[in-house]
Amino acid sequence: MINQRTIAKPVSMTGIGLHSGAKVEVAFRPANANTGIVYTRTDLNPTVSIKCNAQNVRDTQLCTALVNEDGVRISTVEHLTAALSALGIDNLYVDVNAPEVPVMDGSAQPFIYLFASTGIQELSTPKKFIRVTRKVRVENEGKWAELTPSESGFHLDLQIDFDHPAMDKDKQHYAMDFTGEAFASDVSRARTFCFMRDVEFMHAHNLALGGSLDNAVVLDDRRVINPEGLRYEDEFVKHKLLDAIGDLYMSGHSILGNFKAYKTGHDLNNRLLRALLSDSANYQILEFTKPQEGQSQTIDFLDAKKIIAAY
Repeated sequence: MINQRTIAKPVSMTGIGLHSGAKVEVAFRPANANTGIVYTRTDLNPTVSIKCNAQNVRDTQLCTALVNEDGVRISTVEHLTAALSALGIDNLYVDVNAPEVPVMDGSAQPFIYLFASTGIQELSTPKKFIRVTRKVRVENEGKWAELTPSESGFHLDLQIDFDHPAMDKDKQHYAMDFTGEAFASDVSRARTFCFMRDVEFMHAHNLALGGSLDNAVVLDDRRVINPEGLRYEDEFVKHKLLDAIGDLYMSGHSILGNFKAYKTGHDLNNRLLRALLSDSANYQILEFTKPQEGQSQTIDFLDAKKIIAAY
């Protein structure tokens, strides 16, 4: 049986909001089976809760943001959601005292390490998977993303296309068979990135006010200006892949299928997920309730002990 998961005990962290620049505190609490991922704005009176799902993603400008019908928002959830996907965490309460999740170092790695250190609790209810049953594709101005059926778990294949001296053309494509361990070791540390020429525009629109060399890779017209350089030679495409993993987990269920994309971003990723879920002929909801059932079809989620041992 492949069971649902939550965290073993409450835990919290503090960081900077990428867009607000303000200090943000976020607390994580275990949740029962079939709860899903639920965000709560604790700075509001009364508090407002928003469930993590594709329909509640209503803003994708420079991040993925959950927004309810009254306009209450929780932004920058994609890195956290990518970490939850890798750890196989289906159920969690996320209490945040600001309109956004802290950006931390701009990657998913701090969340991976926090939850692995806290411990993962396996629940007694079978985990639900979304199995893609027919091709779904979305396009926009030469950019595209698609999901197709697969018999071997979750495979991702993504290509970006940036014309910049610091972005090697040979390092703008990445493909992987998704497992928690592969994500943690090869993708989770990839940071968000931006260009100096865009910073003034973002600041004028009250965006990225908390951005710095501590939480983003920044490029001028010629080079990466971060003193430490890149964490991976192909960090740029790996971060786009990290974003896609987080955006596709907004359904709260792990996907069994092939994801392939060219120059995709948060908007296209969300449109793809919505397109998939818009027609029940596109997918099946599966549960594996027998010990051997589904072993060739499912992904391996990150073992907390393995990630702790790596640090």
